[in-house]
Amino acid sequence: MKPLTAKDWPRIALPGSRVFIGSGAACPQALVAHMLAAQNTLADIELAHIRTYGPTPWIDEKRRDTFKANAFFMGPGIREAVNAGVADYTPCFLSELPSLFLEGVVPLRAALVMVSPPDNQGYCSLGVSVDVVHAACRAAQVVVAQINPRLPRTFGETFLHVSEIDYCLEAEAELPEWSPDEEDAAVADKIGEYLAQLVEDGSTLQVGIGDIADRAIRALKDHRHLGIHTEMFSDGVRELIEAGAVDNSRKQLNRGHTVASFCVGSRALYDFVHENAHISFRPTEYTNNIAQIAKNRKVVAINSAMEVDMTGQVAASVQGKFYSGIGGLMDFTRGAVLSSDGLPIIALPSTAQNGERSRIVPFLSQGAGLVGSRADVHFVVTEHGIATLRGRNVRERALELIQVADPKFREELLRSARERKLIAAYEKVVPRPVKEIGGVEFQRIRIQDKDYVLRPLHPSDERNLQEFFYSHTAETIQKRYGYSVQRMSRERASELVGVNQEQDLALGVFERRGPRQRLRAVGRYYLEEDESSAEVAFVVDETMRRHGLGSLLLKRMMSIAHRRGLQCLWALVAPDNIPMLRLFEKYHGKRVGGISDGMVHIRIPVSECE
Repeated sequence: MKPLTAKDWPRIALPGSRVFIGSGAACPQALVAHMLAAQNTLADIELAHIRTYGPTPWIDEKRRDTFKANAFFMGPGIREAVNAGVADYTPCFLSELPSLFLEGVVPLRAALVMVSPPDNQGYCSLGVSVDVVHAACRAAQVVVAQINPRLPRTFGETFLHVSEIDYCLEAEAELPEWSPDEEDAAVADKIGEYLAQLVEDGSTLQVGIGDIADRAIRALKDHRHLGIHTEMFSDGVRELIEAGAVDNSRKQLNRGHTVASFCVGSRALYDFVHENAHISFRPTEYTNNIAQIAKNRKVVAINSAMEVDMTGQVAASVQGKFYSGIGGLMDFTRGAVLSSDGLPIIALPSTAQNGERSRIVPFLSQGAGLVGSRADVHFVVTEHGIATLRGRNVRERALELIQVADPKFREELLRSARERKLIAAYEKVVPRPVKEIGGVEFQRIRIQDKDYVLRPLHPSDERNLQEFFYSHTAETIQKRYGYSVQRMSRERASELVGVNQEQDLALGVFERRGPRQRLRAVGRYYLEEDESSAEVAFVVDETMRRHGLGSLLLKRMMSIAHRRGLQCLWALVAPDNIPMLRLFEKYHGKRVGGISDGMVHIRIPVSECE
């Protein structure tokens, strides 16, 4: 290992060669500056790298005659240069990039990296960026290191012996810091509330790059026994560990250890990973290897995107402009798909451009960069809810995704879906939120060791309702639907789930079966013309009676009715339906008159529900 001088650069960066620049927060800025100062002695150098944090002086106009950037994943500065045609972009899975270096598909003359000072045995640490840096150091003919005492010393596959370093430059420098954009905080927090409903205790998390994913996962602090196997280790992950949500005790691979390939965030984060034996930094050929990812159960891959079309295709760039790249999104999405009980999730705000453009779109925009096919993503989460895509047909997908779009774009999306024949002509009701619920729109409940969800019915539930109807006995159909009802067409089911939830109300209790939900009970009310009362009705699956579902639905409906200013709910109940009569009486329902037309008239004062 020799001290670096200006005279060394012509021997390091040969004319026409390719030089790798270290990534993330460990971009060796002092080495880059040293190389740029020797520009007049160099010629036609390609600078290869993934995303770096901090300045990117190598793309300045005055450098273009000598240096040409080639990014495998883009950040600020580089993306503008790529879109201006003065820098190159190479699409690549991050799991594959190390092999491009090691197999000579993308040969490297030199690797410029940042390391910690060597220990007593002569080993330096790659610190916060192991990712593809590890492979670059093995593949390059010459390794040049910036020795930075401020770089955290991390454990895992992070070590580089001084004998493997050809030139060094000692230069102390603070690492660049990063934090989520506070402008997106409210949206990200709401997305986090929905994620918290999907993620189970004992899951293993991967958190993608970006403001939304990093901030949203902080909603998981009340979870327990979570594990981490991810590319990016951020302050959001650190906070989960410090809150006791993460202990890695349920992982099948690297149990007891948090696994990551790089970290970027605050100084507190860098101090946290310094000499932390519980965190293992591994190269992307390991962290992003689909087979390795899938060895853990309940892998939850949380990534973001620029837009999603109504059939479930996912884009990382839009309108013909490159934004970031493929990165590890597909690596972890496929890993989660193959993991037992895994959840591949795309989490994104419903709008862009200050609310002027919907991210849920009829078609991907011209020139969009596809990073997820229709078969890859199981859930799309926005601040408006969760769209379930796995096992859903195109009609159901369109309705699910419209449901989580910003309300002001839903009518337009619904019209486009009808024009494209993605949905039936009769599906015209624009989904509206039940604003009185507040927070997330659904509630997870446990009944006899099974998971259930209480939520409003959605237009996409038409098949669910149809299956629910045909699961009933003839007696239930006679009592709940009337003597004349013998079939439930898709159109009729659509009418029953396509409720104007701002006026009337329809709630369901669904049994969770993986990503699908099976309808087990329905409660609804229809607002009367006086707008002070509503008729209420229930249907409960025969196998789920006496489990408290009717009481659960009635309490929620009364609460919403109370917030809407209603005075009472009323129902007509058969005299022999003792359980239903007792339910209404439990909530202060009173009989009005005697039995009329074979039915008991019950009135329930809403004001007493609170």
